[in-house]
Amino acid sequence: MAAGEAVSGALLVAEALRAQNIEYMFGIVGIPVTEIAVAAQAVGIKYIGMRNEQAACYAASAIGYLTGRPGVCLVVSGPGFLHALGGMANATVNCWPLIVIGGSSDRNQETMGAFQEFPQVEAGRLYNKLSVRPSSLEVIPAVIEKAVRTSMYGRPGSCYIDIPGDFVNLEVNKSSVKYVECCPPPPTSMAEHSAVSKAVSIIAHAKQPLLIIGKGAAYSHAENNIRKLVDLCGLPFLPTPMAKGVVPDNHPNCVAAARSTALQHADVVILLGARLNWILHFGLPPRFRKDVKVIQIDICAEELGNNVRPAAALLGDINAVTKQLLEEFSKRLLKYPSNSEWWKKLREKIKNNEERSKELALQKSLPMNYYTVFHHIRELIPKDSILVSEGANTMDIGRTMLPNYYPRQRLDAGTFGTMGVGLGFAIAAALVAKDRTPEKRVICIEGDSAFGFSGMEVETICRYNLPIVIIVVNNNGIYTGLNADNWKEMLQYGDPATCVPPVSLLPNSHYEEIMSAFGGKGYFVKTPEELQKALKASMTDKQTPSLINVMIDPQSDRKKQEFPWLTRSNL
Repeated sequence: MAAGEAVSGALLVAEALRAQNIEYMFGIVGIPVTEIAVAAQAVGIKYIGMRNEQAACYAASAIGYLTGRPGVCLVVSGPGFLHALGGMANATVNCWPLIVIGGSSDRNQETMGAFQEFPQVEAGRLYNKLSVRPSSLEVIPAVIEKAVRTSMYGRPGSCYIDIPGDFVNLEVNKSSVKYVECCPPPPTSMAEHSAVSKAVSIIAHAKQPLLIIGKGAAYSHAENNIRKLVDLCGLPFLPTPMAKGVVPDNHPNCVAAARSTALQHADVVILLGARLNWILHFGLPPRFRKDVKVIQIDICAEELGNNVRPAAALLGDINAVTKQLLEEFSKRLLKYPSNSEWWKKLREKIKNNEERSKELALQKSLPMNYYTVFHHIRELIPKDSILVSEGANTMDIGRTMLPNYYPRQRLDAGTFGTMGVGLGFAIAAALVAKDRTPEKRVICIEGDSAFGFSGMEVETICRYNLPIVIIVVNNNGIYTGLNADNWKEMLQYGDPATCVPPVSLLPNSHYEEIMSAFGGKGYFVKTPEELQKALKASMTDKQTPSLINVMIDPQSDRKKQEFPWLTRSNL
């Protein structure tokens, strides 16, 4: 464009996003943002039209985790903005970079009861690191650069940009626009040398050490240094759910199969990008020893000392700090002995738990249980598959049964425990894989309840021809369900609203027909043989989306646990 040429607000938004190396935009168009989506496509941003703003926001946030650069969610005013709040909160709690752009009422109609008028900037502040409305068209590029930078720097999270409806088609002279360069990746911060030395000394004197790897380590691409640290030091390690694969699950030092024992008896715990929140039972007894020493490594200063006072606190980028630890260990030639009593105890527990899981997986009875289903999935999907999973038992048992060998290839309900993320995450993962590693398959494993939150995104998957394999593990309910006979028996007592248990869903629902309706392949499965056949067909066809609806015993449950998975207060 010539220097004196006019440019619209919609094009300014699109060009500013492209200047910040934004690749993907998800959303649902309508008044007043349709022109922004069109402009985004014109400048080379891929626009993926979704069926629900929540799913669009989940997809955009997953882009941030998978690429390190935020995805964008574009929503209309009022209800569209409100529907996206779940995705904003999920991204911020998960520490994933995200940009949400929402249209809003025209400025000259504020307080007048305008179409879908809502105080979006104010409402967004609770869910975002930054919630802002540009004061003029001229500052849009600067505001977008700040939002992108804020979403990535420090602890990543969501940022919201409000665009008044009258800004979209309003034009301004390009020469008056405040253009800014692309913000670089976050600067790398390192821990103080004294803190590193203190941490290594504590680890050196540990009798029963445990390394806990969090998804912050996956996000910081620390896998090479962490693998070296594990091999050099001989430490047992436990990955949190989305950190699976930072070090392969089949590494001999992985103690995921002895999780409760490892947490309960470790005398020194090293947290690499993991938080002592509900997922790790707050670091408190009885799941942890009262005298456990915690070495905390985190990018966020405010996280240090949360719930448990650390014996050593290392503030910095996980990859950089891990390298510092490696260098210190190399100087001291320290290695934890593989024949210690601690290792013997962990290996014995691993063996017992794996045998119990194998016993459940090989049961021949019908309907199938969770373990049988996951056994066959594990046998037939590629080892480098990107696994997306959500649901209660489906996600939790799948986490133990389906190994990950590579980092950033497991996405699930995350820190916020959000249901409904599955198909959005799968769409994002499939788009990234298509552009970067097209040989990878995306396998989305859903409970039937979880699938219901975003099931219409199957149409989005088919529209963009994303070869995602969806596996619905169907137990006719939430946690547990009823079989067809028990369902009919319940209905004899009257209105299902008063007689049917709240956890129950309609038995034998044919979710696979949703996929078939939009041109994908659908399979209804009741036996291991049918499951194997459907999986093989889905893996062979790398062009067509598929959905395998797997019926299991409605009363199937996880094996008995030493502790409940969710810590509750005794107060």
